[in-house]
Amino acid sequence: MATFQKVAEVGEVAPGTGKAVEAGGQPIALFNVGGAFYAIGDACTHRGGSLSEGSLDGTTVTCPLHAARFDVTTGRNLGPPAPLQVPSYKVRIEGNEVQVEIP
Repeated sequence: MATFQKVAEVGEVAPGTGKAVEAGGQPIALFNVGGAFYAIGDACTHRGGSLSEGSLDGTTVTCPLHAARFDVTTGRNLGPPAPLQVPSYKVRIEGNEVQVEIP
């Protein structure tokens, strides 16, 4: 059964930025895109770079190691060198809490 877990407070992630969080033992990259929050796996599928430390341009994050790009809304890889997508997690806001659904 999937459950939602608090990973941050709304004010902790400024628009246009990301933050490394953890839920259910999973490393997750949490992004704020114009006030909408998205969560994907934090490890790039190329060499494991931290996507939360990457640069965010709209809904695209670029891995800081080798410039692989991912869509933060779906986890889909947008080109090499990453061979696979990363997991995507549902996000909800409850009061001031940002919560991520963990299966």
